Amino acid sequence: MKEPGFTIGIEEEYLLVDPETRDLAIDPPAEILVECQKRLPDHQVTPEFLRSQLEIGTRVCANITEARDALGELRSTVSEVVESYDLKLMAASTHPFADWHLLKHTAKERYDVIAQDLQAVVRRLMICGMHVHCGIEDQELRIDLMNQVSYFLPHLLALSTSSPFWRGEVSGLKSYRLSVFDSLPRTGVPDRFDSYGEFERLVSTMVEAGSIEDGSKIWWDLRPSSKFPTLEMRMTDVCSLVEDTLCIAALYSSLLRMLYRLRRKNQRWRIYPATLVAENRWLAQRFGVEGSLIDLGIPGQVKTSELIEEIIELVREDAEALGCLEEVLHARTILSRGTSAERQLATYHQARKDGMENRKALNAVVDQVLQETITGLN
Repeated sequence: MKEPGFTIGIEEEYLLVDPETRDLAIDPPAEILVECQKRLPDHQVTPEFLRSQLEIGTRVCANITEARDALGELRSTVSEVVESYDLKLMAASTHPFADWHLLKHTAKERYDVIAQDLQAVVRRLMICGMHVHCGIEDQELRIDLMNQVSYFLPHLLALSTSSPFWRGEVSGLKSYRLSVFDSLPRTGVPDRFDSYGEFERLVSTMVEAGSIEDGSKIWWDLRPSSKFPTLEMRMTDVCSLVEDTLCIAALYSSLLRMLYRLRRKNQRWRIYPATLVAENRWLAQRFGVEGSLIDLGIPGQVKTSELIEEIIELVREDAEALGCLEEVLHARTILSRGTSAERQLATYHQARKDGMENRKALNAVVDQVLQETITGLN
C-alpha cells in the first residue's frame, strides 16, 4: 500500500468581539467577510452559523511548516480586517459571558435549514471548534485508521480546552463547548466500521430516509471528510494560542502515521468500545490536562500528563519523519503552563480575589484571550 500523503489542513472558528463592551458583535458588517476573502484567495474564510462568528480554513499543506505559515497568515490577516471595523478576533470555544438569546444566525440557505430543523438546540450554538484534516487517500485505510485513532482523541481534547465559561458563570468544565455541541444529533464518538462501503451505506440510508442531505451533516468527533480525501478530527476546542493549534495538528498527524506504520508490520492498535472512549472524552472535557484518563490497557486511571508523555514517545519516530517533532514536544509546554481554559480561570479567580466584580473579572478574561489570539503572529 502506498504511504498516505499525511497532508494537513486546519480549520478554526473565531468569535467577533466588541472591544468596548467585550461582548459579541451581534450583527458585524458583511464587508468583513468580503474583504477577508479578497485578501486571502488561497485559503477559505467563510461565515458560520451565527453572525458573530467566522471560520477559516488553510490551503492543503504538505507539512506542519506550511501549516504554520498558512495559519499565521490567516489569523493575522483576518485580525487586521476585523480590527479595521473596530472589532476584535477571539479564539476561544465559548465567550465568557455572551447570551445566545441575543444573537442572530447567518442568512444562508444551509443555516436557514439547520435553524428550522434543530430549533432551540442550534440557536444556542454559541461555540467554536478546531478541525484538523489529514490526507489519507485510500478509503479503506481511512476507515481503518478512524477506528483506531479514536482512542487518542480525548488526549488531544485535554490539550485544547478553551471553554470553561458559559453565560457569565464558571461551568466547572474545561470544555463546556462539547456539552452544547452534544445536544445536536449525529455527534460524539463515531461508530466502528468494517469497511468504507459500510460507512457509505450508513450515509446513503440517512440521505434516502430524508434525515440528512449529505455526509457533511454527520458531525462526529472524527469522520471521513465529505469533501476531501482526508480524515477530519473535530473533537478539540479552538486554541487561543496558535502554537497550541499546531501542536495538536502535529500530534494528530503523527498518531495516524504511527498507526499506519503498525499496519505495515501487520500490527494494529486495539479498538475499544465507543463507550469507554466516550468516558475518556468526558474526563478530558471535565478536567482537561489537570485530571486523569482511563488507560484502557490496564484498565485504570492515569494522570493525563503521564499519558500524553507516553504518546510523545510513541509517535517520536513519526513526528521526526513528518518534520513536526518540535510541535509535538510543545505538548510539554501546554502541560506545564496549562491550556487556555486553565489560564482563563486563573485570570478570573485572581481578578475576583483582587476585589473585581464578576463582570469586570470576565472582561479581564476576554482581554487576555483577545491578546493570546494574535500572540506569535508575524
